[in-house]
Amino acid sequence: MLENVPLFSGLSKEALTEIEQHGTVKSYKKNTVVINQDDETYSLYVILSGSVKVFVSGEDGREAVLNHQQAGDYFGDLAMIDKQPRVASVMTMEMSKFMIISREDFLSCLSKNPEIAINLIKPMTSRIRMLAKNVSSLALLDVYGRVARTLLEQAELQGDVLVTDKLTQQEIADMVGASRAMVSRILKDLKEGGYISIEKKHITIHQKLPSRW
Repeated sequence: MLENVPLFSGLSKEALTEIEQHGTVKSYKKNTVVINQDDETYSLYVILSGSVKVFVSGEDGREAVLNHQQAGDYFGDLAMIDKQPRVASVMTMEMSKFMIISREDFLSCLSKNPEIAINLIKPMTSRIRMLAKNVSSLALLDVYGRVARTLLEQAELQGDVLVTDKLTQQEIADMVGASRAMVSRILKDLKEGGYISIEKKHITIHQKLPSRW
């Protein structure tokens, strides 16, 4: 069950079996909040199937999406390590299944399999770099620049074009810290210019996006 999860790569079959015996498998429906920002819970969640969005909310109810995660990813590691309140909320984007591992069981496994620590640290450094880029983007780029950067980051090469997973205008707006109306206008202009096409919420990038809007 965990053999394809990068966090546990390199572990023996026996070690994986031990972790799975301690973990609890649980399924959640679409649009279910799995953990809430500021919760004082410390378990680790491994995504076995489905996908989630990680976001923070302001007092005015506005949201900023920090990340999207899929099967093989995990979340909850920061609170698990330092026992501080959750820094973000996590909501399912579709029917999803998780293996939930308590802090005590994970630390026990870590003491027996120190190689997990390296697997844990690598994604953390990537997230720190991503957060630094996001802060820089908010400070230095206009809304169009943030939209263009987000599209490129979310897209993967399919043949000779870049294609994103399903993205709504509101999801893009949440990721770039702008209104849905502004994102809609930018996407419309990019479509009319032949830079992108949108089908069933998948955005295809046909040519290099313009440097300015």
